[in-house]
Amino acid sequence: MKNLESLGTESRNPRTSNLDSMSVPEILAIMNDEDASIATAVRDALPRIAQAIDLIVTAREQGGRLIYLGAGTSGRLGVLDAVECPPTFGTSPDEVVGLIAGGESAFTQAVEGAEDSATAGEQDLRDIALGPNDVVVGLAASGRTPYVMGALDYARTVGAATVSVACNEDAEISAHADVAIELRTGPEVLTGSTRLKAGTAQKQVCNMLSTVSMVRTGKVYGNLMVDMMPTNAKLVDRAQRIVAAAGDTDLATAGRALEDADGHAKTAVVIIKAGCTAEEAASLLQQVKGDVRSALRLRGVGH
Repeated sequence: MKNLESLGTESRNPRTSNLDSMSVPEILAIMNDEDASIATAVRDALPRIAQAIDLIVTAREQGGRLIYLGAGTSGRLGVLDAVECPPTFGTSPDEVVGLIAGGESAFTQAVEGAEDSATAGEQDLRDIALGPNDVVVGLAASGRTPYVMGALDYARTVGAATVSVACNEDAEISAHADVAIELRTGPEVLTGSTRLKAGTAQKQVCNMLSTVSMVRTGKVYGNLMVDMMPTNAKLVDRAQRIVAAAGDTDLATAGRALEDADGHAKTAVVIIKAGCTAEEAASLLQQVKGDVRSALRLRGVGH
């Protein structure tokens, strides 16, 4: 295992060697400058991110799950992305899963030493009955976390697809995954604090993995969240505006269609654009695995 001091994420940033002597505006400016490099690091990794998305799309089409797994900040970022999928894309909670070393309590309070156990990563995947149709995304800023490497090794033994996300080049974790995403984020403003640039870069990758895979599996129409769950007043209003925009109609018409569709925006869009009943719209969507554009084509609508 590589020594920590040899990792780019652990090295000292010469631009901030006098961080404690800088003024607040100076610190803010240099943090902003450093953060500007994150987009480039992610862009350089886009080909590998695309490969990972292909694995996730295949898994979803086979009824498999997207499983994020990590320790500390990396684990929290995976959990965060997972819990946002049901309200955003109408997925069930078990379609996108977030696991963090040390268990759920580690999300709010650090569990020291949890990341050092490779067998714990394996056990956490056993506990959710990992199968060959699933895809596991292991997140580790350092690229050397035993918890994550142990989990990825186990995932490969059961035939699950594996993806690693690290913030160092030639990361050890890369050898444990089918697709290795390496983000060259470099030294942090605060030495070794990978909740900063490394965390932001990992969050950007998680955003891409979940969003694009959901787009490719029919959870989006145009750029609209037509499978969102309107669970509060704000989201009910958003659903109405989404349906109005997608159906090129007024809010009142959109509201009536949503009522007929029991609040399901995707069904309401098909009702309006195909000029059909809620039952017919639901049937069309079922035939094409929920893809609005494909459902409309069945009725000769759209392009």
